[in-house]
Amino acid sequence: MKGLLLVLISALILVAPLKARAQDLSGDARYSAIVVDAVTGEVFYSAKADSARYPASLTKIMTLYMAFDALAMGTLKPDDSIIMSRNASAQAPVKVYLKPGETIDVDSAMRLVALYSANDLAVALAEKIGGTEERFAALMTIKAQELGMGQTRFVNASGLPDPRQLSSARDMAILARAVMRDYPQYYDYFSLPSYTFRGRTYVNHNPLRDMPGVDGMKTGFTNAAGYNLVASQVKDGHRLIAVMLGGNNKSQRREHVSFLMNTGFDIFDRRANGEVITVAQTEFTKAFAARNAIPDEPRPYTILANNESLSDAGLRDALEASEEANAVDEDVQTVSATVKAPDVVRTLTTKPAAKPEAKVAAKPEPKVEPKASGKRTTKQVAAATPAKKKKDPNAVWAIQVGAFKNKTLASDWVSNIKKKFSSALADATSEISKSDAGWYRTRFASMTKEQAQKACSQISAKRLDCMVVKGNS
Repeated sequence: MKGLLLVLISALILVAPLKARAQDLSGDARYSAIVVDAVTGEVFYSAKADSARYPASLTKIMTLYMAFDALAMGTLKPDDSIIMSRNASAQAPVKVYLKPGETIDVDSAMRLVALYSANDLAVALAEKIGGTEERFAALMTIKAQELGMGQTRFVNASGLPDPRQLSSARDMAILARAVMRDYPQYYDYFSLPSYTFRGRTYVNHNPLRDMPGVDGMKTGFTNAAGYNLVASQVKDGHRLIAVMLGGNNKSQRREHVSFLMNTGFDIFDRRANGEVITVAQTEFTKAFAARNAIPDEPRPYTILANNESLSDAGLRDALEASEEANAVDEDVQTVSATVKAPDVVRTLTTKPAAKPEAKVAAKPEPKVEPKASGKRTTKQVAAATPAKKKKDPNAVWAIQVGAFKNKTLASDWVSNIKKKFSSALADATSEISKSDAGWYRTRFASMTKEQAQKACSQISAKRLDCMVVKGNS
């Protein structure tokens, strides 16, 4: 009887008709979307793309980007062992249910975060890299700023509900491009169909994986966020990235993102045939109007990939671990997150507990030469006195590297930039000033025009904002 029930459930999932049309959803309160050329960055379609939204599990794209970063720097290795903490184990589903003290290797953790959206492993990975989840989230926010994600702020590594965790459709597109550009060797993590860990098979949640050319990236859902999706597809040598936030259900999300992709590739085809299309947004508007004039047609919709290859137990696990598992009580989660997660700004100034250092043999005291009797000569006094550096009269230029609503965050950003570009900013002085609008401007001043331009060029080359200004302008 149980086997028959599972067969019926599987059949329903495979043939359930999809009646939602690809409507223009720009009037929906939570909806926002963007379609961009992954190579050139050209925006084909945009709807409330810069509006603040809850990213939900799309957060894990940044969690994994940080892991890829650590792998590239050599501070993390794929076979490193992660010990589960009580905090990580206590996360709400979806999760792998490892107990405190149990271990998992970094590679397996990354795979399960990418394809299965495991909240417990996202937190465990964050703690492995950042010391604490709170500190890791602060580092995520700094990295987001570096990448140009101006609307984004992270306070946790999983995307579980927290009203302070915000992003936008455009920022998620920027992040997707960054993963492809900076770490193409790890991009395949987002297209894994499934992964077996300790005898259990976990299935990829991406509803578009069965579409030709779709090779990533990530789904997300909470009650407050709605149904989110970042997807990427390759066709005829072109790659598009589509982001949809705030969908009302899975069917609508799948249909809408599919339509956005198809419309974008149609524009590529028309351009290749000689048609001049300078404003792609207009073509999307026309396509929505044309599509909505066509009667609904039932379409097959598959929630789970390769259901037929799963055992009864595997199918049951996949159903139990669907995205609705993140639809926990919003009020409870918000209170819990507010109590547990200190403000990002405070986290930035809190260093993780220092690890015990290995004992080092004491160095012999340097020999001190006996002082010569008598007075020092004028030459000796001059040599012992550091010469004062004359101020260059042309050093009246500055560079502005950001503006923040919080002074502490501005101060941390100045320190971060100073450290990264120490040679270019060696002679500059840092300044933080508050504008009439309440923003703290972060600047490096006392530079010549040439020094400012050179420093700004180096900073801009790393995809960071920088502007050359004169005096107090």
